[in-house]
Amino acid sequence: MTGKGLALATAREKGEVRGVPSLRSRALSVALIAAGRRRRYASAEAVRSRVAESARRPASHLPPRSLGRVADISRTFVGAWPVYDVSPLGAEPAAHVLYVHGGGYIDELVRPHWALIRTLVTQARARVVVPAYILAPRGTADRTVPVAADLLSGLIASGGSGGTVLIGDSAGAGLALAAAQRLRDRTGDQPSRIVLISPWLDVTMSHPDQPAIEAADPMLARPGLLEAGRLYAGTLDAEDPRVSPLHGGFAGLAPMTVFTGTRDVLITDSRELLRRARADGAEVEFHEAAGLPHGYPLLPVPEGRAARERIVELIRSTAEL
Repeated sequence: MTGKGLALATAREKGEVRGVPSLRSRALSVALIAAGRRRRYASAEAVRSRVAESARRPASHLPPRSLGRVADISRTFVGAWPVYDVSPLGAEPAAHVLYVHGGGYIDELVRPHWALIRTLVTQARARVVVPAYILAPRGTADRTVPVAADLLSGLIASGGSGGTVLIGDSAGAGLALAAAQRLRDRTGDQPSRIVLISPWLDVTMSHPDQPAIEAADPMLARPGLLEAGRLYAGTLDAEDPRVSPLHGGFAGLAPMTVFTGTRDVLITDSRELLRRARADGAEVEFHEAAGLPHGYPLLPVPEGRAARERIVELIRSTAEL
């Protein structure tokens, strides 16, 4: 390993990776602010309005047609959940992935999610199982987490020697982690690795560092996140680990890889996960990118591409094991 590579590996182990954001990522953050992306979460009223509009006109979660040119796609139902199965076209998958999408628990799969799925299928040669889970307020944590845990359990059981990787972004990362915790408590089973992208792990939005970070976040705002979290919690307390898995235990979980950016109000969840997980003896590979916004591994910026390459490496290493 080169001196630079050793330094980066050491920094990852300590959870201290830093850097200067690329020109393209800085320009994208400016564009996100100009486009008013934060307005979607600016207030509880804004979130309730979006939820009401989604009830009147449900958004599509269908994969783009172009994905069918590089992958075999099928759809089944697990209860009321449509579940997509996306595999390498004409080839046996080398590994299995359960991918849980983000969107504040109130938004469907969108093109950046499907773009990441395409990368996992074509570059990691993975079979990717993608649940279009029921959104809040119909889909609440008490109903959603058990189904996600069952899906994970079934994929692990059918995965064979290729291994299973659990991936979630944003709210999907929260649901993914809660499902892994439930499966651990129920049977002790775990996937080969858990990958969390800009995870939302505590819907209380109560960390004291969040107000200062929020001021620089080009995408998210606490008032709307609080309302989305309240809708997802349903009758459960917001600190219930099914709703906010940061409050669940980390001992006995699979090795975790976490990606987060310093212009993301939810970075506090990732930092707290790092502290609590290591206190519980869990293994965490931690990537903190300076100046990057929420969900940057899904974005068309150099840092996003590097994160995706690392995720592909992790899936490939699982397949080799």
